[in-house]
Amino acid sequence: MTDQKVLFTQLFLRFAIAITTLSAVADRFGFCGENSAWGNWENFEKYTKQLTFFLPEILSIFSAYTATFLEIIFPLMLIFGFKTKIAAYGTGFLLLIFAFSMTITLGIKAPLDYSVWVGSAAAFLLATQEEYFFSIDTLTKKS
Repeated sequence: MTDQKVLFTQLFLRFAIAITTLSAVADRFGFCGENSAWGNWENFEKYTKQLTFFLPEILSIFSAYTATFLEIIFPLMLIFGFKTKIAAYGTGFLLLIFAFSMTITLGIKAPLDYSVWVGSAAAFLLATQEEYFFSIDTLTKKS
């Protein structure tokens, strides 16, 4: 049985990862106003092309759409606790790829400043949990 001490810290971790990821998505759709990094989809595509300079342009644009789709699906799965382990691993790998791309393109400081490595590590830590409290996974778990 999972230690009850992790009950709320695990829930906090799930929500922190999910909300920060959804915040990045909101930014690229222009919902963050003056506090935005990209502010709109076009700027996000340019940034993606910069990070994926080694890919043909069509694959770079495809990666922007794919990342955005996954950055919506995985956080929602984490919030509701549905297939949480899959969502946590998916988020961890997505952030790991992003961190490596940022490091190669922009240097080590950028992913450190934006805590991309920490986010990836946190998602992988969440994936190692045996049970997910306050989740659909727990409700549907077979006895």
